[in-house]
Amino acid sequence: MPAKSSSPARGRFRFVPGRRGGIIAAVAVVIVALVTLPNLFGGFDRTTGGEVAVVRNGGVFDNNRIRQIIDPGSSLTWIGWASKSHKYPAQQRFYTITSDQKRGDRVGVDVVTVPSSDGVNMGIEGTLYFSLNTDHETLKQFDDKFGTRKFSGADGKARYAWEGDDGWSAFLDQIIRPVIDNDLRTQVNSFRCAELVSSCALVQNASAQLAAQQKPVAGQVQNNNGNIAKVQGAINTSLEQDLLQTLGAKFLSNLHFNLSRVTLPVSVQSAVDRAQAAFASVSEAQAKVAQARAEAAANKARQDGYTKCPTCAKIEELKALPQGITVYAPGNSGGIAIPTK
Repeated sequence: MPAKSSSPARGRFRFVPGRRGGIIAAVAVVIVALVTLPNLFGGFDRTTGGEVAVVRNGGVFDNNRIRQIIDPGSSLTWIGWASKSHKYPAQQRFYTITSDQKRGDRVGVDVVTVPSSDGVNMGIEGTLYFSLNTDHETLKQFDDKFGTRKFSGADGKARYAWEGDDGWSAFLDQIIRPVIDNDLRTQVNSFRCAELVSSCALVQNASAQLAAQQKPVAGQVQNNNGNIAKVQGAINTSLEQDLLQTLGAKFLSNLHFNLSRVTLPVSVQSAVDRAQAAFASVSEAQAKVAQARAEAAANKARQDGYTKCPTCAKIEELKALPQGITVYAPGNSGGIAIPTK
């Protein structure tokens, strides 16, 4: 009788001691990989050529202090486990105040309305050009002061200043815009309306200035441009000091405000338009009077000539007759035969 084989039957599963432990270990490795790999790759960051990053610690057992600064255009950089990069613009930026709904930093028509020294509300439009100071220590101060709080945007949503263009615009609108408005109000208030907009004089003491304002004076236009340049220069000087005082440090550099336009309120501009139309009517009437006087003088001179030369008068009468007339009989029945061509 043949001996029984000690090998297991074909196709029958047999548990090998230690296999369960290997499976558990493999599952554990997969779980650890799924948890750690995203964090591992999330521990790297880079910046483009137009941004600078302030990196803050953010691990479970870590603090929230600033870890490092990543300069513009960096390569892939290790920033630590669960750290957070606050990215700010590193190139020149601008803030535009304009009545053009498609160009302003605020939604809709955005004009700073400030009174002149004689009480006329004037609309100011312009653009502030600036750059964020990318000095590392200054950036750390900036992030501590403004990167750890949110600002409300035009849509009512609160964002951090480093949350894209919307967050940066919200920061500018709440922190920088009030300083611009105050500087414009201070500088424009030192000038009369007519010193910045020449047509404003048309509706101020119009009865006394009617004759004087009827013709534009070239020197006055030049004075307006010079005064606007003075306002712009004064704003550029005061704005840097006021922003330094408001922000607490020189966070913004290369400041320059370009005052592009000064407008009048709708009611004042309508009055100016009516005054200009009235002056145009006066000019037209005066032109007609001058024309009538010239025609009267010409007629008088012509009549004086006819008095001295009656024959000349007859010749002119004949020249004035229509073509085709063969008989000319002024005051008698005989008439004078006129040859036809």
